[in-house]
Amino acid sequence: MEEHRERAAAPLDLIAAALRRERERVGLTLTELAKRAKIAKSTLSQLESGSANPSVETLWALGVALGVPFSRLVDPPVPRVQVIRAGEGPAIYSERAHYTATLLASSPPGARRDIYVLNLEPGPARESQPHMPGTVEHMIVSTGRVLAGPTEAPIEVGPGDYLVYPGDLPHTCRALEPGSSAVMVMEHV
Repeated sequence: MEEHRERAAAPLDLIAAALRRERERVGLTLTELAKRAKIAKSTLSQLESGSANPSVETLWALGVALGVPFSRLVDPPVPRVQVIRAGEGPAIYSERAHYTATLLASSPPGARRDIYVLNLEPGPARESQPHMPGTVEHMIVSTGRVLAGPTEAPIEVGPGDYLVYPGDLPHTCRALEPGSSAVMVMEHV
């Protein structure tokens, strides 16, 4: 069971295969993709071989450079009926903030949304660079209090509050109370 949780928390082989697939789909070399994503070529090589554990910031940068939603890089194939128990989804951790994004459902072909559960603790904010043009983020706070939204004008939200803001502009997310959590729906145009 512990091995299963560890595997769900760091789906390295899934990420490696998705990175190779998407990079080859758009016809980029390792060097060109690393340059576009502003990461070291050696880091990208390790990610594609499954020997490095990426941060959420690195995966977002790669998704933007590849022109694909974050979820396409971390989402395993989904059976028709699926249950993700609390704490068992594919979680990606921030290297700069107490922020964990767990993908619950990605956008199937023809749809344009991904669903995440966010677990946040007070500390540095998760500062996000713009995602693909047209991206909109929808957040519903479950527990605690969160300061989120556009970097220049974040808004404090609490349990049951709904916040929507452009994800294609710099934005931020920071827990104001321990044990804060929210559901995030990313809408892609």
